[in-house]
Amino acid sequence: MPLRTMEDELGPGQLEFTFDVMGPLQAADTMTLFRSMIKQVSARMGLHATFMTAPGLPGFCASGWHLHQSINDTEGNNLFVAEPGSDGLLSPLGRSFVAGLLEHAAAASVFTTPSVNGYRRRRPYSLAPDRATWGHDNRAAMCRVQGGPGDPTSHIENRIGEPTANPYLYLGSQIAAGLDGIRRTLDPGPVEADPYSATDRPKLPVTLMDAVDELKRSQFFRDTFGNTFIDWVLGMKASEIGRFLAAEPDWEKTPDVVTEWEHREYFTKY
Repeated sequence: MPLRTMEDELGPGQLEFTFDVMGPLQAADTMTLFRSMIKQVSARMGLHATFMTAPGLPGFCASGWHLHQSINDTEGNNLFVAEPGSDGLLSPLGRSFVAGLLEHAAAASVFTTPSVNGYRRRRPYSLAPDRATWGHDNRAAMCRVQGGPGDPTSHIENRIGEPTANPYLYLGSQIAAGLDGIRRTLDPGPVEADPYSATDRPKLPVTLMDAVDELKRSQFFRDTFGNTFIDWVLGMKASEIGRFLAAEPDWEKTPDVVTEWEHREYFTKY
């Protein structure tokens, strides 16, 4: 596994891992193997590792899965790099890719944040996005651009995902969304200095129920993945939501409290 860094994070027992640049299929394979390896090795040492986004533990901070993205041509040139001396953070192609991510962010949430618990990240001023925004080196934005004109390392840090996401669906949905932006030459608009106050930008779903409703309305993802697959995903999520609501009918009275059902459903399994 091409592990690049490992460091402690803000919460107790919380760790961050980063990997070298890879193609999308290798990246998805690596995440699948990495999660399995971490849980197995931890168990052999008498420890428990979880990729649950927000365990209900004292002082714990929610975890995310940040997806770094760029596109190279067949000669290895980064196509997101803006011309030296230009005013843009990204090339026109890169801007359109970002615009596609933003346009489909709400409908893609079932793929990027597939658990009930994962939506506990989507809070204002939490270093996780709550709106479809982009910014320059801004950790509050959904798409954080790193680099600049003439910088060959220019890329997007897509901060929308959670660690329990299916890697193939997460990456697949984001690639499809970005490429749709390129095909349609979409424009992402101006960058946001304070994404949390960008009231003109669409809000991201804050519950799995909201995310399912967004996916139901998305013709784009039906065209991309097919009706049979989307209906299957919606059926699986309906079952998950049904179990949650049956076990926690009063969850809205204490929306910031991680429920017992969430721990039973995600803490060990993920």
